[in-house]
Amino acid sequence: MPPRARQPQRRPARPVTITAVVDPVAALASENLDDNLYLYDTNRAAGSTGFGTPGLRSLVRKGDTLLWNVLPLECETYVSLTGIEIDPQIAEPVRKVYPGTDIAFWTAEVKQDITEPVPYRLSFLLGTVSTPFTPTARPTLAGPAPEGR
Repeated sequence: MPPRARQPQRRPARPVTITAVVDPVAALASENLDDNLYLYDTNRAAGSTGFGTPGLRSLVRKGDTLLWNVLPLECETYVSLTGIEIDPQIAEPVRKVYPGTDIAFWTAEVKQDITEPVPYRLSFLLGTVSTPFTPTARPTLAGPAPEGR
């Protein structure tokens, strides 16, 4: 029998949590979210970069489950992630609420492998202001570097 051709190993899909840490008091005082938004994800070991900036670059693959949540630096000031705009061919975020609470989060599955970075936009409600805050900087989803690079 001839030897079998070696098939590339594809790692299993995994959850990637993206956390937005917001300083709502500073953002409301300055009317600027860019300087008061710190993004992190759980995928640093796989190559995500830009931790602690609004320009986080999350490395993801087809089938990964994304979960976005928000943490306020000042627990007495309201902060809510109210929207995520991204190419629907890549992911379609859905707002959900943890059962028995009013704590919201967003989730989506990555629909395809990413060859070029895909920017997306986050929107937040802060304090009692009814107009969403949207940072100028855009986080991105990115795919791994091609084999051999």
